[in-house]
Amino acid sequence: MNGIEVMVQEHELISRMLKVMRSACSGILKGEKVCVADFYEMADFVKYYADGHHHNKEEKFLFKAMEEHLGELGQKLIRMGMLVEHDLGRLYMSGLREALERFEAGDEESKLDIIANMISYTHLLERHIQKENQVVFTFGEKQLAKEVLEEVHEKIKHYEEEASAEGIQQKYETMVVAYENKYLK
Repeated sequence: MNGIEVMVQEHELISRMLKVMRSACSGILKGEKVCVADFYEMADFVKYYADGHHHNKEEKFLFKAMEEHLGELGQKLIRMGMLVEHDLGRLYMSGLREALERFEAGDEESKLDIIANMISYTHLLERHIQKENQVVFTFGEKQLAKEVLEEVHEKIKHYEEEASAEGIQQKYETMVVAYENKYLK
């Protein structure tokens, strides 16, 4: 199993959810009712799949190897680039949850914060995914020693097997399809 190819495939699923999120926000602008439960589930997709499943693998395996084996350039690329963006995404999702809570409490103006945080997240992740697919992953594949890269692939394989046994990938793939059917008409 090529762990980097797995993460690129996960980017495709995440990108599909980003389109759903955008469309859901567009619905708010058009005056459609805010389906708070859907927005919470989209935030959960980010927390448990995009961040908890996908970013966790990047941070624990590939990025860690790049920081340890590629010197100052690898460290700067990861610490000042990728990890900062992961944290910024977490900030947007925290802001989204807070806005949803205020909206549920009757604050209509919080619709602005729902949209702002979700759209900011989608913009961040679209660029982030492009950087990882075209620069970071390629750099790691070319620069890491073969045995280090094989170890990364093996750790990702094991991680994927455990997640699959828990139904993680299937759960979130099913969620994305359901929301595509609902929001991307």
